[in-house]
Amino acid sequence: MSADAPGQNDHFVKVYRRKFRAWRGTRPFWAGLFTILGGIPIAYLPYGDIKLGNVTLAMATTAGAGSLIIGVLLVTLGLTMWFHHIVKVFAGVAAILLALISIPVSNLGGFLIGFLLAMIGGALSISWAPGAPAAQEPAKTDAQTEPDPAPHTDDDGGADHTLETNGGRHSAG
Repeated sequence: MSADAPGQNDHFVKVYRRKFRAWRGTRPFWAGLFTILGGIPIAYLPYGDIKLGNVTLAMATTAGAGSLIIGVLLVTLGLTMWFHHIVKVFAGVAAILLALISIPVSNLGGFLIGFLLAMIGGALSISWAPGAPAAQEPAKTDAQTEPDPAPHTDDDGGADHTLETNGGRHSAG
């Protein structure tokens, strides 16, 4: 059984968590998450009403359609970062531009919450690079394996000394 295969006694939550970690490590996960979370307040706040006790705060603006489009595009770019991570630089630049456009269009970019989240997500997407795979030693064949050196005894019957790694020769400098 390999180290990646689920064991007989592994709980299914551990297996799914291990698979999710492997999936998350191969793409700009946090960039996509921040971009999606930035798009939600930008799209929602111009249409939402907040009730504080008996007082209702209506934040409807004339640019509600523009805010909705920006928010939906940010959510779409976040999903693109997750599932098509080849275009991560394009998605990051587009997320930053949409976040900047949301400042005048959508109540200061969703009261600066959506703006900041989308900016962070776009910057993370641009700067993300996949991790280097773990270096694995190539398996040695029978011809490449060398036997361990035999112990060497001196002429006077002294203690056992093993040969040096460079064939028993000392380097003079």
